[in-house]
Amino acid sequence: MDIVKKLAGEFAVRESQVTATVQLIDEGNTIPFIARYRKEATGGLNDVVLRRLHERLQYLRGLEERKEEVLRLVEEQGKLTPELAEEIRKAEILQRVEDLYKPFKQKKATRASKAKERGLEPLAMTIYAQQKQSGTPEETARKFIDPEKDVNSESDAIQGAMDIIAESISENADIIGKIREKTYGSGSIATEATDSEEKSPYEMYYDSVERLAKIPNHRVLAINRGEREKKLKVKITAESERITDFIERKIIGKRNSIFTDILKDTIADAYKRLIAPSVEREMRKLLTERAEAEAVKVFAANTENLLMAPPVKNKKIISIDPGYRTGCKVAVLDELGRLKAYTTIFPTKPKCDVAGSEKTLKKIVDRYGCDVIVIGNGTGSRETEEVVADFIGKTGLAIQYTIVNEAGASVYSASELAAREYPDLDVTTRGAMSLGRRLQDPLAELVKINPGNIGVGQYQHDINAKMLDGALSAVVEDCVNRVGVDLNTASPSLLSYIAGINAGIAKNIVEHREKDGRFKNRKELLKVPKLGAKTFEQCAGFLRISGGDNPLDGTAVHPEAYEVTETMMKKLGISDENIAVGGVGDSLDEKIGKAYPAAKLSESLDMMAAELEIGKPTLMDIMAELKKPARDPRDSAPPVIFRNDVKEFDDLKPDMELSGVVRNVVDFGAFVDIGVKQDGLVHISKMSRKYISHPMEVVSVGDTVKVKIIDVDREKNRISLSMIF
Repeated sequence: MDIVKKLAGEFAVRESQVTATVQLIDEGNTIPFIARYRKEATGGLNDVVLRRLHERLQYLRGLEERKEEVLRLVEEQGKLTPELAEEIRKAEILQRVEDLYKPFKQKKATRASKAKERGLEPLAMTIYAQQKQSGTPEETARKFIDPEKDVNSESDAIQGAMDIIAESISENADIIGKIREKTYGSGSIATEATDSEEKSPYEMYYDSVERLAKIPNHRVLAINRGEREKKLKVKITAESERITDFIERKIIGKRNSIFTDILKDTIADAYKRLIAPSVEREMRKLLTERAEAEAVKVFAANTENLLMAPPVKNKKIISIDPGYRTGCKVAVLDELGRLKAYTTIFPTKPKCDVAGSEKTLKKIVDRYGCDVIVIGNGTGSRETEEVVADFIGKTGLAIQYTIVNEAGASVYSASELAAREYPDLDVTTRGAMSLGRRLQDPLAELVKINPGNIGVGQYQHDINAKMLDGALSAVVEDCVNRVGVDLNTASPSLLSYIAGINAGIAKNIVEHREKDGRFKNRKELLKVPKLGAKTFEQCAGFLRISGGDNPLDGTAVHPEAYEVTETMMKKLGISDENIAVGGVGDSLDEKIGKAYPAAKLSESLDMMAAELEIGKPTLMDIMAELKKPARDPRDSAPPVIFRNDVKEFDDLKPDMELSGVVRNVVDFGAFVDIGVKQDGLVHISKMSRKYISHPMEVVSVGDTVKVKIIDVDREKNRISLSMIF
């Protein structure tokens, strides 16, 4: 298989792009580095495409390795024919290779293998060949009777031969491949309750049948969970008669043979005993893998949107982690996220000390001049929100509040990392701090938490953990490198996601910083233990130094491009001071036009690229940095919604129109925070007047959307919303 050619076709790109990408990957370059600094080689493939291409490359290389291994194993048995070798070599999926290898695979003793040991394989071959048109099967089988081999009658011999044929049919790669297709295309998944009288979250599946090819992915995961919890029984059903008819057409070529009826019985047995159970397992696995892949995709997209939420800058924060018995933990943070004070208030039951809580909050605001109150959305959130909203209304203070998703905060606050960062603080105070910092810089704070604990998706505990962790880690890595980090302030957690840097090197960077003081230039990174030239190449462009020796160190310009950038700056009349104070803005285009006169700016850029001997993509990236150094891509995201009042659940009425924030996107819709404790659900059918295949075509986590209330179910605490007006 020509892997490069195949990848080029699958991704609709040039073979040269694939060749260059594969070479860069094989040389040990990271995806963020390739995406950002090797655009000329890849033709500008972005990080998403590059990761997909890399995954596919690994699969195809693994496929080729498995082919060679199977060829070797079959050849060692002396059974490799030219035809079989050709079939193995042209296989395009791993399943096909395994199907072809199955007849030669070492297996435990089976009815067929025992029959072969009893000398019945020649009889099986005779029956399978269907050559005899006269006499009876019993007459043919009689000569195979051998009591010493436990073949005591004609029927014993025929049954043994049938077992051999049945196994052969079940191992026929072409037949099994077609049966899989037929089962998936027309088969169904049927579910029923283990106890139909029992109330459970799975009642909608108590008597349910859905086509395999059409069942929504989230229902597959729900069914799997219900089965694990022993609430559901699950069965794959197929059109067995059509399938056995298909096998008969493939196997029975001579209808006038004396063995036709035996073969029909053998085919029925092969399907029922060997093929159907195997295909059922494969269908369940296929459905699960399909559902997991989609769930991971949703998780990844939601996580990316959450991480790329705009930071709330230059705000002093009162961060509240709500609770009941032990009270609400309060942390006070300055504009840089530094802890200034912490305390506990008891506005909720059992104490319900509202007056004391308001007094404490007033003192904090007066002393520290706080701008925003952050409230976690966990236990006691609603009651705390009511107290905060009432406090703002009573005092008339110029302060607002917002609700922050606290998923994973408890995991972080009790972690070794949190203990190392804040050894003198208790767990609850660390949690309150984390909530406030999530508002100030979501990316920097959320990287401290395992991505799977961030809580934006569905059925995260039902998904292959390795696959989920891999996908989410890739998302975090891409987000961190897209934004870049301050080398002199970044935590080890944040640094560990920078291209080329692992946890050990991240720790070494921080230790070097603490020992020798702040980094003055990027070259000093080479003094960090275990950070060699290759790691420097990968990471340097993503690490920023503000106020350092070279203003370019505060930009996304890679050190390898400093010389050409400085030449460009000199040609255009741009000073270091211009870069240090925030760039030259849109005046850059005018400067280029003057230095390289042409009818169009694009022509001027072509002239400049040719003179500087750099590619156009690199030139454009450098220009972007000269215009606005280290621009934060998160700044273009919708701003955080702040509130100063609260809505009551009982105030909600059908047809009421509200604005809300998308908190989570799942296969069947989106959950929207409309200012009450319970998020409302916009079902996919209520998102658009036109057909959409997935909610992500319309909304993303963090979006501000206008919704209309369809229904309020107070008994079940559910709110149904619509985005269609």
